Amino acid sequence: MIENAQIIGLSRQIALQRQMDVVANNIANLNTSGFKAEQLLFEEYVMPVARDQDFPLLDQPLSYVQDWATVHDLSGGAIVQTGNELDVALNGDGFFAVQTAGGERWTRSGSFQLNNQGTLVDLSGNPVLGSGGPITFGPEEVGITIGADGSISSSAGAKGQLRIVEFANAQQLTREGSNLFAGGQPTPAVATSVMQGHVERSNVSGVSEMAEMIRVQRAYESAASLAQKQDEMRRNAIQRLGDTNA
Repeated sequence: MIENAQIIGLSRQIALQRQMDVVANNIANLNTSGFKAEQLLFEEYVMPVARDQDFPLLDQPLSYVQDWATVHDLSGGAIVQTGNELDVALNGDGFFAVQTAGGERWTRSGSFQLNNQGTLVDLSGNPVLGSGGPITFGPEEVGITIGADGSISSSAGAKGQLRIVEFANAQQLTREGSNLFAGGQPTPAVATSVMQGHVERSNVSGVSEMAEMIRVQRAYESAASLAQKQDEMRRNAIQRLGDTNA
């Protein structure tokens, strides 16, 4: 029984360690534009036990803690005005499309810039995709304007339209790094508008995440203390058994 209690406690500690990693990552991205927080879902895992009609009593099932899934908190972050013509925020559930070495990816971070070739890129250097591919500006172009529908123009005229996509179930997306998502079945956005000169901040609540970190830390310490007490009980039992047989 002592061994079972220790193993169950260890499963709880492993789950808490995983939860602490998620909370720490959320806090680390408190100031990352467009970042979406994550949460862990846990479930009870009941260990299968032996059964036999010759047993006087049935074995007791053992319940362990298992981290079942990671959930994206896709609620909107605060939208702040910057006045930068290359800063773009999305009002709605859509995502920007960017081109990476691994293929197309989706992001809510609209802090864009121009690289040395005049291509519109995100902060990681990934080209931002329009309806016809990457969007490029000449060195002489000024007055970049981005409309609510994502249409882009400059002093040289129309430059295309930002590719904004939506998902029927965005929870199916897989996070890559801090701000990129992969997978899903993208469809053209119909309920998302574009706001030039604004950026969406992280939706992480610093106060809530710090409170969660303290709670997880205390729960981990409690589980560790229980494991230590169980270990002491086992040592005392072995010692007493040895004294009895001496």
